[in-house]
Amino acid sequence: MNGTLVVSGDNVKLQCFSRIKLDVFFLSKEEEPWRTRKKGSKAQDNGQQTTFHLDHVTSTEAGTYRCYGAFENYSFVWSPPSNPLQLEVRGSYDKPSLSSMSGTVVASGHNVRLQCFSRIKFEAFILIREDAPQFTQRKSSTAQDNGQQTTFHLDHVTSIEAGTYRCYGALSEDPNVWSHPSEPLQLEVRGPAGGIVSPVNQVRLSLAGLVLLALVVVLAEACYSHKRSFPWLR
Repeated sequence: MNGTLVVSGDNVKLQCFSRIKLDVFFLSKEEEPWRTRKKGSKAQDNGQQTTFHLDHVTSTEAGTYRCYGAFENYSFVWSPPSNPLQLEVRGSYDKPSLSSMSGTVVASGHNVRLQCFSRIKFEAFILIREDAPQFTQRKSSTAQDNGQQTTFHLDHVTSIEAGTYRCYGALSEDPNVWSHPSEPLQLEVRGPAGGIVSPVNQVRLSLAGLVLLALVVVLAEACYSHKRSFPWLR
């Protein structure tokens, strides 16, 4: 299944699955319940499943989806609904701007303020972190300087908050239709020792540790071989 945030024009696959041997699945969009799709199921992984295709999605496809199952002879009796899947389509409006009021390199434990701004009258802004898709914040905007803006607060940051951030704008009438993303903002967090702890630097530190470990192993092997060659040196 594709992620819930997709780009306008993408092809999306929504997959329904059940351990019960249901014959058909129905895909329903909560905002438009009359546009229900029906599709037969196939046996898969000790259950039944089917895949619904949404090709070349636009803002029209954005919304909340659920699927239901039924037996062929009782197709009018549906199962309870699945958990909701929120499909959000981005790329319908011009991108906002994202800036840090605290700078892009901050000390661990400090508070960070990220500000999103647009000339378009978005009622809400959404902040995401590219390397942590589960991180999403949405806040209402306020009028400011012939546009709309909001400020996101990241309090007492640690290396966990280091990463690449972007923000999007959305209108209240279509909350699942997002703008193009802002330019990326790279946030780096200084650790207790003063070194920068960013995702890239974390990888470098890990590699340095592996190289050091390999060097220790080589030295230990060399010492062992040397003692075997010259036993009187023990």
